[in-house]
Amino acid sequence: MKRVTVIGDGGWGTALALIARRNGHAVTVWGPFPDYLREIAARGENLRYLPGIPLPPDIRWEPDRDAAVRSADAVILAVPSPFFAGVVRAFAGAIPAAAAVVSVTKGLDRDTHRRMTEVAGALLGRGDLCALSGPSFAEEVARGLPTAVVAASRDPAAAEAAQRLLRGPVFRVYTTDDVVGVELGGALKNVIALAAGISDGLGFGSNTKAALATRGLAEMARLGRALGARAETFAGLSGMGDLMLTCTGRLSRNRAVGERIGRGEPLSAILSGMCQVAEGVANCANARALAADAGVTMPIADAVHAILHEGRPPLDAVRELMGRDPRPERD
Repeated sequence: MKRVTVIGDGGWGTALALIARRNGHAVTVWGPFPDYLREIAARGENLRYLPGIPLPPDIRWEPDRDAAVRSADAVILAVPSPFFAGVVRAFAGAIPAAAAVVSVTKGLDRDTHRRMTEVAGALLGRGDLCALSGPSFAEEVARGLPTAVVAASRDPAAAEAAQRLLRGPVFRVYTTDDVVGVELGGALKNVIALAAGISDGLGFGSNTKAALATRGLAEMARLGRALGARAETFAGLSGMGDLMLTCTGRLSRNRAVGERIGRGEPLSAILSGMCQVAEGVANCANARALAADAGVTMPIADAVHAILHEGRPPLDAVRELMGRDPRPERD
């Protein structure tokens, strides 16, 4: 049995706390709002972020940062990317040096455009962090539905430690050393899912969504290769697998936001009514910045950014995408 601390009381953090508890580990979850943590403990349910899922009473909900990570053998970072750097900075110096650290956040830093393990590694002064990603809706994981993900680290021992910690009868964990590819896949697929949702909202069909997902995957792989990732990673769980799920699944927040935009709702009104983060909204700007620095073209990401943040009508963006100069498919 390990002592596992999950930093982040959202749906994904809660689902992974359940996975760790089902594997026989002692689990603590930290969240920023003490009153809400007390409510979760009293109700045995995370009503705001994972409603309908009963939580065992022996999961500890701890608002004190030092107490949450004291003596932890493993720490899971499950904080949305807009808040990730600030929260990890607050824990620097408190996380035990011997504890395994796993980031499960699918996004890029809004100020530096760096990947989450790069951000956490710099703040914690560590180079052995692991990233966990793949097609994994929190609700389905929490309900015990079969799921497969991938743990990535430059240190094979760190990836294998995460694999041992979380794998179980219905939660399969693979390993890889391609951290760049795994983290970029998790961040960029949300941008393409927004495009897929916009397509749905406009009333387009399956042909359109298939084209967006396929060409979106090409964009993801193109940027990944330019930044040192392996192309084959984008054909795996953290690339194509997660992209398929997020573009088509009923639980996809990014696809749902895109659909509402395609129907004409303003982004500000959509976001004001959400209690969870749709990572692709901010990450389309981060992806464009990374692509510009690397000299890589990402027309779908450009179109999503123009619709969300520049006021471009969705139909105009579609016409521009369809009217681009012809080229070989491999480009």
